[in-house]
Amino acid sequence: MGSLRVDKLTPHIGALITGVDLAAPLAAAVQAQLYELLIENLVIFLPGQSIQPQDQLAFAQSFGELDAPHHVYPHVPGHERLVLLENDGDRPPNTDVWHADLTFKQNPPFASILYARAVPATGGDTLWASMYAAFEALPRDVKAHIGTLSAVHAMGSYWNEYFERGGTAAIHAAMQSMGAAVHPIVMHHPVTGRPLLYVNRHFTTHVLGMSSDDSQRLLNYLLDHINQPDFQVRFRWQPGTLAMWDNRCTQHYAVNDYLPEYRCMHRATIVADKRAG
Repeated sequence: MGSLRVDKLTPHIGALITGVDLAAPLAAAVQAQLYELLIENLVIFLPGQSIQPQDQLAFAQSFGELDAPHHVYPHVPGHERLVLLENDGDRPPNTDVWHADLTFKQNPPFASILYARAVPATGGDTLWASMYAAFEALPRDVKAHIGTLSAVHAMGSYWNEYFERGGTAAIHAAMQSMGAAVHPIVMHHPVTGRPLLYVNRHFTTHVLGMSSDDSQRLLNYLLDHINQPDFQVRFRWQPGTLAMWDNRCTQHYAVNDYLPEYRCMHRATIVADKRAG
C-alpha cells in the first residue's frame, strides 16, 4: 500500500491507517488505496490529522456526492454540509443506540466521515459492528427464513427533536417530508456482493407480512444477535483522529458515558459511492 501503514484492529472490522496527511491534496492513487481499505475493513481510522472544515469536505467529496444539510442537527458555521455534533451536560447525545445512518430514507448514505475536534479525558468511545459478520454467524435456517423478508425503517428518536421544535404539527410535517422506507432484511453490498444483515435498533420498526407480535420477536432476536463483541471494534478517540465508515454494511454506537464533559465532532455524510459499479 505504498507509504500507508495499515494495522488491522480486529479480524472482522476496523483498521488504523497512518502515513496520510489530509491537510494536503491527496494523489488519486492514495484516494483509491483508502477506498479499497474502507471496503476491506468497513471502518478506517486516520489519527493525528490537523485539518480545517474545507479539508474534511474535500476529502469526503473525493468519494462521492455530499448529503444535504441534516434535517435535525446543526452545521459547522459557514459549512452547511458539515454536521456539528456538540455534546455536554446540557446537550446530551441521542446516538447511544446501535444504528446505521438514515436508514429511514429510500437511499441511505454510502459513508460517513467523523473528525474529532474535542474529546473528554475519558469515555466517549464509539463502537462499530460488521453486518457481514452478524449475518454469517446466523443459523442456516434463520438465514433462509429472513432471506425474502423486508422491514420498515422510520425516524426513531428524531421524532422527539421535531416535537420539541414545533409539537405535533412539526411531526406531521416531518412525516410528509421524510416519511419512512422499506428495505430487505438481508441486503447484498453493491461493491462486494456479500450478504449482510440490515436491521437496526434505532430505525427498524416492523417486519412486513408478520403480526406485530411476531415481527417484534424476530426483530428482538436479530437485534440482540447483532450486539455481540465478536462482530465489533471499539475505538477510543483522540483529538485530530478521523474515522470513515461504510454505512451500507456497518452499524455504530456512540457511548454516552462522559457527561457532563464536552465532546465535539464534525461529520460529513456521502450520499452515493462514485466508485461503485
